[in-house]
Amino acid sequence: MSQPCAYRDRALLIPCQGERMLAVLSEPAELTAGNIGILVIVGGPQYRAGSHRQFTLLGRALASQGVPSLRLDYRGMGDAEGDKRDFEAVSEDVGAAIDAFVQAAGVEGVVLWGLCDGASAALLYCEARQDPRVRGLCLLNPWARSDNSLAKTQLKHYYWQRLSQPEFWKKLLGGGVGRKAIQDLLANARAALGVGRPAPEQAQAAPQRDKRPYQQHMAKAWREFAGPIQLIISGNDLTAKEFLDHAGSDPHWRGLLGQSKVQRVDLPTADHTFSHRAASVAVQEHTLAFVRRTHSFERGK
Repeated sequence: MSQPCAYRDRALLIPCQGERMLAVLSEPAELTAGNIGILVIVGGPQYRAGSHRQFTLLGRALASQGVPSLRLDYRGMGDAEGDKRDFEAVSEDVGAAIDAFVQAAGVEGVVLWGLCDGASAALLYCEARQDPRVRGLCLLNPWARSDNSLAKTQLKHYYWQRLSQPEFWKKLLGGGVGRKAIQDLLANARAALGVGRPAPEQAQAAPQRDKRPYQQHMAKAWREFAGPIQLIISGNDLTAKEFLDHAGSDPHWRGLLGQSKVQRVDLPTADHTFSHRAASVAVQEHTLAFVRRTHSFERGK
């Protein structure tokens, strides 16, 4: 990154349907990427700082390069009011945050930045609201889990790899592989074949759009979004592999990752939350470059 500039953090209380959300605005002294800011949609259940303060570090790094950012506790998370809610039920929260961001920072457009189900929430917002202020999407390891997709992913990317290792068979024949490990393998195989497992308990559910699964709504939003999309994928993450497997096999996602508007960034050694410093800095740099590219895209229209 270039020489950092001055910035400041300030808290915002954002009204949303009679309740208040807390967000932190990292505001540069001078805008360097036009009137575009980054809205960080936090995946749940966590709050605006993120795992190992990754969202705080991201927001401040962007602000030091002239790009304002807003990281949000949506209702039911962190210091926000309200009941805990599912990522499918936060479109009103995202819309209210964009309203506050535009007013407080003077931006005209935003890039929605989301990790895991925050990325999924960003796509669902775009489908629900078709908000012209959303100029770009930065999506990291999107969540696309279904009842049996995790089992399939574990079989494909973990268990088959283990079964091909001589050490596994040595441990198995020598009694070094416990009964629970074998039971887990069999349970995953049954789930992958369609027997499935009960879905995890969810927070407040989203209002019913229709009976299509949320992954199809995500695909529709991706297909119809007119701006650029940056997809950042961790190489050491089952959630990322699960998303790629889903996008590669589901007909609603056919061809979407290969669209010209999509820039894919692979970080082969990164884990789900980019916890190592090198991966965290890489995400900051790729995000900054994407915001600037989005600004250039807007000027070229």
